[in-house]
Amino acid sequence: MSVFTKVSHAELEAFLAQYDLGTLIGYTGIGEGIENTNYFVDTRRGRWVLTLFERLNYDDLPFFLGLMEHLARHGYASALPVADNSGATLSSLNGKPAALVARLTGQSVLFPSLAQCAAVGHALGELHKLSASYSGICENSRGAEWRRATGETLLPKIPEDARSLIADELAAQAQLDLASLPQGVIHADLFKDNVLFVDERLTGVIDFYYACNDALLYDLAVTLNDWCAEADGSLNKAHSAALLSAYRACRPPNETEKAAWPLVLRAAAFRFYLSRLYDWTFPREGDLVHIKDPEPYRRILVHHRSQAVPGL
Repeated sequence: MSVFTKVSHAELEAFLAQYDLGTLIGYTGIGEGIENTNYFVDTRRGRWVLTLFERLNYDDLPFFLGLMEHLARHGYASALPVADNSGATLSSLNGKPAALVARLTGQSVLFPSLAQCAAVGHALGELHKLSASYSGICENSRGAEWRRATGETLLPKIPEDARSLIADELAAQAQLDLASLPQGVIHADLFKDNVLFVDERLTGVIDFYYACNDALLYDLAVTLNDWCAEADGSLNKAHSAALLSAYRACRPPNETEKAAWPLVLRAAAFRFYLSRLYDWTFPREGDLVHIKDPEPYRRILVHHRSQAVPGL
């Protein structure tokens, strides 16, 4: 999403020559996010999103691109990867793995309505049902072991109050066995900026590059934390109820999931607190790099640790 790798007009024209998309009209960098380089690209035959992958390698990417194609072919509102003249959806540009996908209509929202929260809950439930027939396998790169290692890396570099919070939460999370919960392919990053709407109609789910195999409940927790959190870290009751009700209509959680829910919500908040705190502590260089503030997720985590959470 952030622009780390610059692409010239001539370089992009040469890249597009591999595709049957018509001549290049224009392109612009997307200055949000923290992981990949993205450009909006307009050609005579349509509008596209070009992604250059800054961390993922060529071997990783067929899982994500295949998942997006699988979902789009089943009628899900996912961007369809574009095949080049040889039939491949994965290419390279400026030494980085690169892919084009169709640009979806709509815009993300900062302050979702009840109807939009419900639409996201339904979309997540449908994703979990449709992805059950996807054969790809990918381990969660930000799973329990990553959380442990990242937390330990941060401990010597951060203030005492943050050290205490992370050390205590690492101990608590050691009691959580996500592998014992129902598993499947999850989005793992279904934030507000990764869902598009036209008015209150959901038109697209994007950025599947954290997708992986993990607990379905964890995906629900990641989504709820972003879509329903208030500024103080609490969860808006009405928004939470709308999202959870729509999700349950697609996939009702079982009793084991209901019991694990409070700690899973904490695990989801902890993951993003750690990743943002790590990027804040060890920033990368880049043009238009956007580093997200870890404080909102610290507040969400602290709230979940001390207050009751919405039940499933």
